[in-house]
Parts: sequence; structure tokens; C-alpha cells
Amino acid sequence: MTGAPTGQDTGDTGDTGRDRAGGGDRLRPGTAVTPLRAGLHLRGRRAGLTLEGSTAVPVVWGLLEEPLRTGGLAAFRETLEPDSAVRTAVDTLLGRLADHDLLIPAPPAAPHPDPAVAQWIDATAARPADAAALLATARAEVLAHDPASPPAAAAVRALEAGGVPVTLTPDPDLPPGRVLLTVRGTGPDRTVAAGRGGATGYVTAPGSAAQARADAAALETRLTHTADAADGTAAPQPHEIPGTFAALLAGAAAHRLLCAAAHLPDPATEADDPRLLPGIPAVLLADARPARADHHSWLGPDRIDADRRVRLAPPAGLAEALRRIAALGERRCGPLPAPLPGDLPQLPVPLAACTLPGPATAPRILTGGGPRLDLARLEVFCRAAELLLGDTASTVGADPGHARGRALRHTAARRLAAAPHDRPPVDPARWSGHPQLRHWWTTLTGRLAVPARLEVHRAAPHAQAYRAVVRRTPPGPGRGPGPLLGEAVEATPGDAAAFAALAAVTTACTAAATTPGTPPPPSGGAAAPLAAAGAPTAAWEDPGWTGGWLADLAGREEALLDTLHRLYGAGPATTPPAPGSAPGPGLAGLLRSFGFTVLHTAGEAR
Repeated sequence: MTGAPTGQDTGDTGDTGRDRAGGGDRLRPGTAVTPLRAGLHLRGRRAGLTLEGSTAVPVVWGLLEEPLRTGGLAAFRETLEPDSAVRTAVDTLLGRLADHDLLIPAPPAAPHPDPAVAQWIDATAARPADAAALLATARAEVLAHDPASPPAAAAVRALEAGGVPVTLTPDPDLPPGRVLLTVRGTGPDRTVAAGRGGATGYVTAPGSAAQARADAAALETRLTHTADAADGTAAPQPHEIPGTFAALLAGAAAHRLLCAAAHLPDPATEADDPRLLPGIPAVLLADARPARADHHSWLGPDRIDADRRVRLAPPAGLAEALRRIAALGERRCGPLPAPLPGDLPQLPVPLAACTLPGPATAPRILTGGGPRLDLARLEVFCRAAELLLGDTASTVGADPGHARGRALRHTAARRLAAAPHDRPPVDPARWSGHPQLRHWWTTLTGRLAVPARLEVHRAAPHAQAYRAVVRRTPPGPGRGPGPLLGEAVEATPGDAAAFAALAAVTTACTAAATTPGTPPPPSGGAAAPLAAAGAPTAAWEDPGWTGGWLADLAGREEALLDTLHRLYGAGPATTPPAPGSAPGPGLAGLLRSFGFTVLHTAGEAR
């Protein structure tokens, strides 16, 4: 008999089930069972299990199901002959159920007096008796501006339905429509806030009362601003919260608070939502029309509690970095604009854009491109974060290496442009055969018909660092150099020429969507190590393929950064933060909380 997990899998310990079943275990309430032709499928609240391999499995389950559901397992096992085939099959099946958290101990001597609450605890808790004891000592309080308001009344009903005594207290300092739910018991007091900003309802993550108040105020401000910025593009929403919507929102807040009081898993973790970031508290956002509610990783500007001062490790790869960017750029509550392709053309170069906060009459749109859309999104996000930091000497990166690569490339390009030399450019024979250059240069001068000139210069004698520049060729003979279209600083002349040509294509394709001006500082292959991390490269993927090119760039990145650091003096520090260190206040602190790196590079101008 073999078993395949379909949810959380705690692993097979090799236990046959004898010791686990001997204590009178029973099936976790709410577990659904589907017999198969030669097996069985079970699905609980947080885990599932498929057993197959023998037509005897459904037969054994037919013998076992009633004792498991009624708590008579111990008596049933005593009727089986020791070491018999049936006893062995039963114990094996019980072992698999225990491995997947589908068995719980026998009912406690003093279960919760409310059968519905007792069943909920049994279906949810790893240790139902402990959870029931914690809930039995809990006392709740609901604060509201108007105790007779529908949200306050719904919160009281939901907490009382959870078996907790409730006190309803008026609080004139609270805005109308917001309620604070607090539970007091054997541990520290826990509070959640529920309310509405614009047309969107919310429930904060459990925390202290001060944290809940701060989170609620920040969420309402952000949600109201988002609703105002939508300017009628969203679906029309009711001016007043419908009674059913208020009841559902209050019920979600009560559920979250009761789970915190009983030390049960937070409801935000139940759906295994891949968008949620482990370690970052989640808020519930809900809309009445269309009816929808989901959780989002979110940190407010006031991080009072210890769990709000979290600092995630840097992302291990590009996909993880984009997950965090999506959380920071969530359209309703995210503090940063989300870099998305929108309606931008994705040929001949992948493009992403975001709108920076500012006057609605003159929005500032930031647009960028890259070898792939994911790389373009990362670059636009970093540039947007740097602009919103308001500090021209800050560089943002997904991890320390990415931030250092962007900062050193910016510094090298700026200094090389400010100190021209009389050395001749690198012989085109050394870089003109690069397959990526051929593609992007043909795109620029052929498909887009942009007259341009490309030159590559060595950063210093004998240095393995090169700066490539693409300029538009001015019309008519005898004119000076044309406007800059793109530049790059890389470890080989071919890589530098390819990235400069790609930047020029991006400039040509985004000219109509962005404010005219100088192209952004070069970032080139700074993100290559992130893109190549964990991404297998086929043997036939040479630099003509984007994946093969990124893998080659990743292998040269560290040596390039060492060269640039040596050529241009002290670079940005990349010392990892001390364990447990606070991420700091403001936007820079928020970025660090999500694992991004913010470097300060004095003297660098944007």
C-alpha cells in the first residue's frame, strides 16, 4: 500500500501506527473520504492523503471508519488478532493518517460546552485539549464608535458564537465603521481591527492594540487613496456597507482573533496561497461587489510589534524577488507601484511600466525594458523605489550582489562619461560577432530604422571592464555626437555592446510613453546571477539564447564587480545585517523588511 500526500506532508517516520492508535485516536472531524477502485482518498482541513495499491484498502477502511469517527478505535483494535494481516493493514493505514495530521486524541474529559465550538477546535487544532483550555479562559472586548452599529453587533455575535464572553464598549476616538476586537487570556492581549477604506473592507493581522490601531489607520488611508485614484474605473460600490458584508467582515475578524487566542494557525495560512510571504503578516481585503476576499502580505508604516519589525532574507532567485515585488505593489494596499507590461508592446523588446505617485493631472510613468519581461519588471521596480526614496545617492537591489552591481555600473558609467580619454575604441572585430549584439543592433538599425553609432571603450588599460555607448547619428555631415540612446558597462566588449544596443532599442520603443530625457543609468547584467540561480541551462543554449547568455554573465559578475571596485575606489558596503537588527523606518526600512537591499553611494547623482 502506497500513500501520496496532497497537502501538508509531515513525512513518513516509519511508525506502523501501533503506538499512535493505542491511545484511542479518532479521525479529525470534517475529514472527507472518497473510496477509489484500489485505494482511498482523504481530505482534511489542511492536509490530504491518497492511499492506493490494493483493492483491500477500501475494505479495510469500511471496517475502520465507524470506530475512527465515534472514538471507538481502541476497542476495535483489541478485537483484532495480534500480528494478523488485518491488524497489520489497519496499523499501517492508521500510521499514514497520523503522518498527515488526520488523527487527533480521544475527546478530553471536559470538552468545550458548545458542540459546534468543540467540533471546530477538533477540526483545526493540533492539540484540541490545549486549544479548548485556552479558549475557555479567554474574554473578549469589542470597541466601536457606535456600539449599535452593524459591524459592532456582528462582531459581538461572532465572538459569542465562538464561545467567548464579550464586552461591548463605546470608543468615541474610533472613526465610524471601524471596530477593534481584543481578546484577553493566559497570554498577552491580542487585537484585530476591521473596517473599510473606500469600498474595500479589511481585517488586520493580530497584534497589540496600538499596532492594530496604527495598521487600521494606515490601511484606511491607503485604500481610500486607491479608491479616489481609480476615478470610476472600478465597479460601482455601495455607499453604505451592506449588512451581510459587515457580518462577514466581522466574522472574519472574530475568527482570526479566536485562532490567535487558542494558538491555532492564522486563517491567512490555511489556503497555502503562494502570493503570501512567510514571515510577513497578512491583512484580509474584501470587496462587496463583486464579492471577494483574500489575504495579502502587508506591513504598515508604524511597525510597533516585534513581528512587524521582521527582516526577510534576500530572495534566492528572480521568481522569489518578483513575488515580493507583487506584494509591495499590490494595487489596493501596496506602498509601491507595480511594474507591469500593461498594454505596452512586448516586441521587439519586453517592456514594463509603473506610474509613480504624483498629481493625477500629470502622472509620471516609468518605463523600462530587458532581455525578458521578468528582468524588465525588476529593473523598473528598483528605479521606481530609488526615485521614491528621494535620495539621489541610494541604489536598490533584490539582494546585496544585485544592488552592488547596479551601483558600481552606475558609478563607472558616470565617471567614464565625465572623464573622456583619447584612447581609441576597441576594435569592432572583438565584439561585433556577439550573437546578442547582432540581434539587438539589427533590431535598432533595421527594424526600427534608427540611425545610430556604437563604440566600445576599455575602462582602463588591462582592465576586464568595458563601456559601450550607442548614440543617434545626427543628420547631415560634420555634426557632433548625437543624443545618447543607451550605454552599458560589462566584463567583455561583446556583452557591453549587446546591453548598450538593447538599451537603445528600449529607448526607441518607449520614446512615446516616457518623458524625454537621458536614458537611465546602465544596469546590464547585474540581475544575471538572480536569473540564473536554480535555472538549469541546456547544453545547446549558447549566448545566442537568453538563458545561456544570462548564465555566462552570472559567471563573470563577481570578477567584474571586483574590477570596478578597484578602479573607482570605495564602493557601496554590502555587509549583511546583524541577526535581529531592525530594518529601520520609512520606505528604505520597508524594502529591507521584504529582503531588498538599499545601498547608499555618496556622490552618485541620478
